[in-house]
Amino acid sequence: MSGPIGEVWVYLAASPLLGLTVTLLAYQVAHALYRKSGQHPLANPVLIAVAILGTLLGLTGTAYETYFAGAQFVHFLLGPATVALAVPLYLQFRRVRKLLLPISAGLLAGSATAVVSAVAIARLLGADSATQASLAPKSVTTPIAMGIAEKIGGLPSLTAVLVICTGVFGAIVGERAMAAIRVHDPAIRGFAMGVAAHGIGTARAFQINEQSGAFAALAMGLNGLLTAALLPLLADFLLK
Repeated sequence: MSGPIGEVWVYLAASPLLGLTVTLLAYQVAHALYRKSGQHPLANPVLIAVAILGTLLGLTGTAYETYFAGAQFVHFLLGPATVALAVPLYLQFRRVRKLLLPISAGLLAGSATAVVSAVAIARLLGADSATQASLAPKSVTTPIAMGIAEKIGGLPSLTAVLVICTGVFGAIVGERAMAAIRVHDPAIRGFAMGVAAHGIGTARAFQINEQSGAFAALAMGLNGLLTAALLPLLADFLLK
């Protein structure tokens, strides 16, 4: 970008508030398009917002580090937002207790399937061990997944991209997949979304109903904990 507009952009880019403002505006535009589409899964607001921001940074030649200097305020709020998920979960605690055994079985099956399938497919396609390690924690929320990837020899930056792609894909197809296999219980639907598609899937589950969102939040937290505890111990066996 050159000329007077480019000079103005360079000046504004020096302010950390620009990254924050652009992020919020991009998401507002994406959410408006999502609502206008009748909340169609393909119009996922996270996907659209990422596309808008990526295009803007590319057109303006803005370094990601410059953008993140302001966007990190949103990143900081991820912690409190995650903790706040405990509120709807508490309201569903009585049903969680009743479903404790199915939840445990589903967690183990879902977590194992996510890791083993990702590594197996990557290996069949000829991916090296670093790529396999980056793929293994793809269904875990981003901060935990990046830490796991670094510990088992993966590339945290690649893992971050894969996690986002997994979450967006899960949010788009998850509800229809559940309908196709005739799973109608909102708790089971939500739990499956949380295990497979972490935070983005959980956000989608909350848009469906509160019970789905609560169980998705539970699944996201438990899957992150289980994967962080077991994957580093099993990495030598899985990543050959």
